Amino acid sequence: MTTINDIAKLAGVSRTTVSRFLNNSGYVGQEASERIAQVINETGYMPSQSAQTLRTKKTGVIGIILPKISTETSSRVVSGINKVMKREGMQILLTDTELDPDKEIEYLRLLKSRQADGIILLATNIGERLQQEIEAFPIPVVALGQNIPGVPSLTYADYDASSDIMQLLIGKGHRKIGFIGVSETDPAVGKLRQSAYTEAMKRQNLEVKESWMAEGDFSIDSGYEAMKRIITGNRSDPPDAVFCVTDRMATGAMEYLKEQGFSIPGDVAVAGIGDAVMARYITPSLTTVNYYNEEAGEAVGEMLLETMAGIKHSKKMMHKYRLIKRDSV
Repeated sequence: MTTINDIAKLAGVSRTTVSRFLNNSGYVGQEASERIAQVINETGYMPSQSAQTLRTKKTGVIGIILPKISTETSSRVVSGINKVMKREGMQILLTDTELDPDKEIEYLRLLKSRQADGIILLATNIGERLQQEIEAFPIPVVALGQNIPGVPSLTYADYDASSDIMQLLIGKGHRKIGFIGVSETDPAVGKLRQSAYTEAMKRQNLEVKESWMAEGDFSIDSGYEAMKRIITGNRSDPPDAVFCVTDRMATGAMEYLKEQGFSIPGDVAVAGIGDAVMARYITPSLTTVNYYNEEAGEAVGEMLLETMAGIKHSKKMMHKYRLIKRDSV
């Protein structure tokens, strides 16, 4: 195994010179640099990660805690984060909570034990235990998708985007609008998107009927079952439109409606959020909102790097989003 001493001997320089070259920590002449680089290239020498960690107190690893690694939102966000970290020569380590809030704390502690230099949390629930854990954390943590008090956070324009969807549905003449949401333990997707729904209905003096509202868990199956509950409970007075807070649940809702013989959008219009790939290809294509998740990933990656460098952040919002009108409305 090639060592730093071997590199120094083959390049005809001191061990200290090789160390300065590898760590960019002092002057090394051009001729010496070229000889060292040539020897490293010929031998395939790789500096010891453990030695670098001991020396710099940094591992070059960023931890990312995802709510569900299999979703398109997560993959797009990770792509954006990775673009930023790759530019800085850093690696990412992914964990998946599978929507279990207890695992958020578990993985925070795990990434701390793995000596991650910083952590990006795509939170779904904001509990007191989580806030206390992060406040006492010895390494920088930033959040995406939720505003966590005391934590640098980047959020989406959930209320505004949801209001735009409601404005579109109401503008198309729909008056009996149903809603498929998620638990209000999720402040962004659960509370803000539902608030936009109920307040848009009230502004137009439209009835917010409890039996037209149902809760899912982000999955396609839960959207199907939620739509089934709404239709089963309102056979004589079904809604004429449904706002689903995610595209996956909207896809499930549409499948149930089609099975029951409803025309979309003739009988019931459907809208979601997320602009998943499937939204373009299901029949009819789904009206939705694109949140520019990859750009959000880049932005939260930059936020973490700045936080690690000592720049203080509180919260920011990704104001950028796009309402995409397709055939389901």
